[in-house]
Amino acid sequence: MPQPPAQVTAAEISRIAGVTRATVSNWRRRHDDFPAPSGGTDSSPLYDLVDVQKWLGARGHASTADPAEELRTTLRLHPAGGGMTNTLLPLVLATARRTPEERTALDGLSDAELVARADWAVADLAELVPGTEAVHFASSDVDVLRALLRCVQDDASGEAAMAVLAERELEDSAASGTYRTPVQLADLVARLAPGPYERVMDPACGSGSLLSAAARRGAAVLYGQDSVPVQAQRSAVSLLLAAPGADIAVRTGDSLRADAFGGVTVDAVLCNPPYGDRDWGHDELAYDARWAYGVPPRAESELAWVQHALSHLVPGGHAVLLLPPATASRASGRRVRMELVRSGALRAVVALPPGAAAPFHVGLQIWVLRRPEPAGPAHTSVLFVDTSETAGAGGDTATGGGTRTGGYVSGTRTGRAPLNWTALTETALTQWSAFAKDPDAYADEPGTARAVPVVDLLDDVVDLSPARHVRASRTDIAPAELAGEVDDVRRRLVAGAKSLGEKAGYADWSPAGPTPREWRTATASDLSRGGALTLLRTAPDSKGSGDEASVTAVLTGLDIARGMAPSGDPSGLRADSAPAIAAGDVLVRAVAGGSGAMARVADDADAGALLGHQVHLFRPDPARLDPWFLAGFLGAEENIASASTGSTVLHVSPGRLRVPLLPLEEQRRYGEAFRRVHALRTEAARATELAEETARLLVGGLTGGGLVPSAPAAADSGAAAESA
Repeated sequence: MPQPPAQVTAAEISRIAGVTRATVSNWRRRHDDFPAPSGGTDSSPLYDLVDVQKWLGARGHASTADPAEELRTTLRLHPAGGGMTNTLLPLVLATARRTPEERTALDGLSDAELVARADWAVADLAELVPGTEAVHFASSDVDVLRALLRCVQDDASGEAAMAVLAERELEDSAASGTYRTPVQLADLVARLAPGPYERVMDPACGSGSLLSAAARRGAAVLYGQDSVPVQAQRSAVSLLLAAPGADIAVRTGDSLRADAFGGVTVDAVLCNPPYGDRDWGHDELAYDARWAYGVPPRAESELAWVQHALSHLVPGGHAVLLLPPATASRASGRRVRMELVRSGALRAVVALPPGAAAPFHVGLQIWVLRRPEPAGPAHTSVLFVDTSETAGAGGDTATGGGTRTGGYVSGTRTGRAPLNWTALTETALTQWSAFAKDPDAYADEPGTARAVPVVDLLDDVVDLSPARHVRASRTDIAPAELAGEVDDVRRRLVAGAKSLGEKAGYADWSPAGPTPREWRTATASDLSRGGALTLLRTAPDSKGSGDEASVTAVLTGLDIARGMAPSGDPSGLRADSAPAIAAGDVLVRAVAGGSGAMARVADDADAGALLGHQVHLFRPDPARLDPWFLAGFLGAEENIASASTGSTVLHVSPGRLRVPLLPLEEQRRYGEAFRRVHALRTEAARATELAEETARLLVGGLTGGGLVPSAPAAADSGAAAESA
């Protein structure tokens, strides 16, 4: 079957040419010979890659892409495409191991010599990297081999090349959950396993993040297995480069069904297993010897991974697993959880905030387990730690977020602030270290951590959710401390109400006349084609493997709705595919519905943040369009409704939004009015949140005994008695 022609988006053209997406848009408008779309849709056209390269080459742009993008483009033109991943990953290792001088010499070889040298290099790695036994290169692979060599020359760690090679295959395998564990989380997981440890295993090793973290802590023998071949290869290559002195064994296969390391025991098991897999082998593994704590039900694949990890530990060894929160409370897993608790195998559960790892909308949990020793001490309690508030304590949000005191929060942090990994890690490790050192002497920290007696956990539910056990009791907070916190929030509420009153005093408007005003309008697409504005969006492929963004935040639709500073998590977001926001940009939510603003103008606080996936960016020419005028009309309810499509979820088509054609001076008058309305909405939202927080604290304090109503004044008491 003939290979279909490779196609690219406008965002990919910008990366190939080394220019901005706005420049590509200008080329499309101003050059009649720019390649016509060969596929896609009107709003997201696709272009033939060969035609684009010819056009760029004629204008001197063909060689301006960085080496990683050059490799990506060369792979797309190769007949095998992403199918070369398994053959090229071992070559990354072989090339990265060379000195800069040796890599330069390789680049000077003839085509035939380069192919022969590549065959020899990969054959030499057959025992180290799985799946390399039958790898051979041909003369048709020369362009890819040279692009790979230049990519490794540019980034000697090999990470850039591995990211490019893995990304397309992992896109096709998204349903299998091939997510990379963030470095900060991998380090935390590795540190929760008490050291020192020498032998470590990860039975679902993915790209090797957890084993790399273990190697950084001194592990010398590393075992890994993964059911996705490209992941197993990537893990092996990464580990061989990051820990060249370690004894490394990585295998391909399903660890539950076909354990490649049967009979091997280690000091620690670190694992971020697949979630929600109902086809994990329940029927054929029903009588497996690993189920020492009960046969995991079909819906409890995570509990199968927990017991698999325990089975590979030496007595007294620790397993640390990253699991979804449902594992702690689903009714189907109650019996297995009960045995894990009763036997003393489960030692701690740490709740993480949403955004710590994929899937980012879920607050995952870390389970710390220990294989019981035959004559070891009995464990009478389990530690529960909740880091969900600590992780955001590094800074306030634009809504006036607050500091955490005694389990209560001053001000409500709406949305998700950037995670404070330092605070999160310190909280989890401090509590776990104190508990592990002497469980009987451990002192609870209200609202953050609590050691719960085993007998209290063995009820009809066996719910191991930290929030259930750690939630601060109202009696845990000193009355004076609680009263001071209420006063602080109340004072901020009074100040907010005063500011709201000032914003509500705006009345610089008047009736248009006997009938509403009418005007000519143009669509945003028309204005874009005319150069009055530029439409930008984060490319669909910007999550996943690739060069990750170095910024600290991403602006989300929730931030726009609630008037917050950028609070999204940049983990996995590629900076070359996500536009950086500039002051004066107009930001519009890509999904209609819900409360709050639909649009706003970026200010200095937004500048530099990356654009989130669910946000459209309109960059106006200030000589032709006033930003607040544009934001006001783009975010209008009727305009959004007419430009939205869908039934359950309404997606805004940015090009269909309409804008009145008015002189710039008149636009500015409208813009000032819209700016004041936006300020009014923001202050109202902030005052509402503070009022809710004040009420919550007051009710909690009054019902919990921490606060009491003040005694009535003497005059009031006499009046009350006379009335009685």
